[in-house]
Amino acid sequence: MAPRVLISDDLSPAAVAIFKDRGVEADVKLGLSKDELEKVIKDYDGLAVRSATKVTEKVIAAANGHLKVIGRAGIGVDNIDTKAATAKGIIVMNTPFGNSITTAEHAISLAMALARQIPAADASTQAGKWEKSKFMGVELFGKTLGVIGCGNIGSIVADRAIGLRMKVVAFDPFLSPERAVEIGVEKVELDDLLRRADFITLHTPLTDKTRNVIDAAALKKTKPGVRIINCARGGLVDETALAAALKSGHVAGAAFDVFEVEPAKESVLFGLPNVICTPHLGAATSEAQENVALQVAEQMSDYLLKGAISNAINFPSITAEEAPRLTPYVKLAEQLGSFAGQLTETSIKGIRLEYSGVVAELNTKPLTAAAVAGVLRPLLSDVNMVSASVSARERGINIEETTRTQDGAFESYIRLTVRTDKYDRSIAGTVFSDGRPRIIQVRDIGMEFELAPHMLFIRNADKPGFIGRFGMVMGEAGVNIATLNLGRDKPGGDAICMVAVDEPVSEDVMEAIRALPQVVRVNRLAF
Repeated sequence: MAPRVLISDDLSPAAVAIFKDRGVEADVKLGLSKDELEKVIKDYDGLAVRSATKVTEKVIAAANGHLKVIGRAGIGVDNIDTKAATAKGIIVMNTPFGNSITTAEHAISLAMALARQIPAADASTQAGKWEKSKFMGVELFGKTLGVIGCGNIGSIVADRAIGLRMKVVAFDPFLSPERAVEIGVEKVELDDLLRRADFITLHTPLTDKTRNVIDAAALKKTKPGVRIINCARGGLVDETALAAALKSGHVAGAAFDVFEVEPAKESVLFGLPNVICTPHLGAATSEAQENVALQVAEQMSDYLLKGAISNAINFPSITAEEAPRLTPYVKLAEQLGSFAGQLTETSIKGIRLEYSGVVAELNTKPLTAAAVAGVLRPLLSDVNMVSASVSARERGINIEETTRTQDGAFESYIRLTVRTDKYDRSIAGTVFSDGRPRIIQVRDIGMEFELAPHMLFIRNADKPGFIGRFGMVMGEAGVNIATLNLGRDKPGGDAICMVAVDEPVSEDVMEAIRALPQVVRVNRLAF
């Protein structure tokens, strides 16, 4: 029986043709209510959506184990409960590169419209006024554009801006100096960008680290008369702080395509002079919509007919035959990457993976993809195991793999090393016979432990009294320690303490730990 796909949002007829030409039955049913979708979903192997259909946990449960793949024609998967899909073994795919040019062009269009006050001038002229002197603009030529987030879309914006003879400075922790030179931008720190930019455009995902990256404090660091464009994600800019800066005249203008709350029926930015607002049109061109629709149809067909997985959010590219042996090593590789990524706070030049023993004989490509995704995910929340290598390459991050026969006490292990301008840091792990990953080395210090959902990484001087003082801080704060593992490079030297706790540790407790005399560094880790 041929696989069946339900198309519940408006896709191009060419996408429907791809399904049918490949031998996949495709039913188009638009505008289904939640109850209607839950009723029919059990009859389908695949579900193709845009952003209108909400694929909730109830919808996934109603599929009754039959649904195999959900394809999102676009980048964001906020309308899909990926966690619930993963628990049911459903692959979630997106099309991360189909609308890059369109979004970049929209950002440049808004910059031009903002510089020349085109929307306000148009409304005034069509109202029968002739206010030529009122709408004095500025040129883009010779101005400095600050790009926050210089990945796929950001680099396209930079290229177009350079064509307009703008000077481009970029802030992106993952952008290497070599890649910056290649695309013609100057890599700078955020404070430098804020100080120098005449225009600022944002092209970074919304994560805990990037939320309100432009807040009141950041706005105070910008030059008077700066103009700000956001076509990336609502929440990157503190809209209330921006409104105040616009009213004071410090910020000359703003152009927003995305908002903290969408649909944006009201906003503190609405009605302010020289503010341009569009309803999330970044991907709204016929070319972009066609591209993502064709891509999702091809990806879903390949998976349903051949088992090939591409651009998956929740699973690496692994064949059915490889899965049983690779799965525990995939988990280990991603954990190693996540560990390293959460502790790396400077630009990454390279990531090196060393496979030794039994794991070296396996297909290491998905393992490397899982590890790289783990490293990048703390700042690039939408990166997946398939797009990880592309995201790394766009930022000039070199990925190396080496394999060797068994070396040392462990039958098999993976060592991940992150290379930066300042240091190389490594972490190694293995999979024991129970199939559960273990960390066996951190920063060349041997120690064995399992990762837990909530952990603390502590670097401290190996001196008497640390454990007692640390225990008192945790006890007085009512924080329960699940496990505690210690390692050191030499007596009295550099030591590491890995602590698993039952719940996330508050900032007050973190400050108390930092204040301990032996502590060099402490970080919260989440897995």
